[in-house]
Order: sequence, then C-alpha cells, then structure tokens
Amino acid sequence: MEEQNDKIVAMPRLGDPAPAFKAVTTQGEINFPADYSGKWVILFSHPADFTPVCTSEFITFASMEDQFAEAGCSLVGLSIDGLYSHIAWLRTIKEKIEYKGKKNVEVNFPLIEDITMDVAKKYGMIQPGEDSTKAVRAVFFIDPKGIIRTIIYYPLSLGRNFDELYRALIALKTADEFNVATPADWRPGDDVIISPAGSCGAAKSRMDGKEEMTCQDWFFCSKKLDKDEVLKKVLKK
Repeated sequence: MEEQNDKIVAMPRLGDPAPAFKAVTTQGEINFPADYSGKWVILFSHPADFTPVCTSEFITFASMEDQFAEAGCSLVGLSIDGLYSHIAWLRTIKEKIEYKGKKNVEVNFPLIEDITMDVAKKYGMIQPGEDSTKAVRAVFFIDPKGIIRTIIYYPLSLGRNFDELYRALIALKTADEFNVATPADWRPGDDVIISPAGSCGAAKSRMDGKEEMTCQDWFFCSKKLDKDEVLKKVLKK
C-alpha cells in the first residue's frame, strides 16, 4: 500500500484495469491507457535522467522499439524528472552516448514528465524502502483492453533484461491466441503446456493417448506449437 495525500492507495494488481491518467510527455500529451486502446503497451519507470543505468536501458529499449512495434506493442516511459530535463537527456543520448555498439540512438517513444509523482504513486513505482524521491524500475504489461497482465519490479541498481521483456510479451500473446500456458524459459517453437484435466474422465483420456498431446502424468501435458504459426498470430497484432 502507498500513502498519498493522507489517504491509502492500493498498488494495482494483475487483472486490474490500468489506472488512468493524462500526462505531458516528450511526444506531446497522452491520455493513458485510452490512447492505446486495442494495442498492447509496456509502461515502465526509471529513477532519474542523466544516470548511467537508465541511459543504458533507454538506448536498449529505443533500439528494440521497432521489434516491439512489430509485435503490436507500444512503449511508454516515466520518471519524476521534468520535461526539459527529459529532452536534454534524450538529446545527449543521441549525440554523445554509445552502449554495446549502439550509438546515435533516437528515443521516439513518449517519456512522461511526473514531477508531482502522481502517476508514479498510482502505479506503486515509489517504494520508500528503496528511495522516497525516485521511481524504481517498474514494468507494466497492459493488454488491448487496458488490463494489467504482468508486473515486474527491479531495484534502482539493477538494469532490466530486455530480451526477457520481449519474450514475456510474445508468451502472453501466445497464451491468449492459443489458449495455452508457456513453461519455464519458453520461446516460440518450444512445446506449450495444456491446462490440467478438469475431471477423472479427461485425465484418463489424456493418459490413454486419445488426445494430441504428450502427457508425463495426468496434470503435466504439453503439445507442439509450430514457431511460424505462433509468430504469424502474435506479430502485427
């Protein structure tokens, strides 16, 4: 729970509608999540402009923006710094900073100004035990209906794994499209998990091999899912 203006505000949970807000960004004003209706969106926070870990993250996210867009997902960043600080920092990234061979990187996705910390508090991005004046590295995956589907929090000192963020997006969309679950370390082309049998009869049918799946026991069943079929369904949607 977060205390905001003398009242308790619950942090959003999985399955909740994404808290709505209007904000000024480096790409103009946005009305969130209404402006992204019908699309997936990743809303993420970072502690401060002109900091090295955040700089490495923004270069990485910006270099992957087209990849996320191809998967039908928009990116929206946030920090509690002001708009002019954002603009100056993003210009510095493009003009001066190189990271892992990436240079002249332009950040085109919106970066929210949140000096009042109103948005950060709505999303539980301010964690007093970590820092009371900086947002932690929070990541919210929000689906086309504006529902929060995944939440990941990182401390200020730990840069995010962006391959994992992309993998999580593809896995979420695959689960929705094919009504399956994805096992540990799943990537397109790997077997997917079928929900446990809901009755004794269904469990017996599975173990008798009457369904097109591989069952190691009645509760642990998987099936093949062609990589090209997965990518055809989840990209550009």
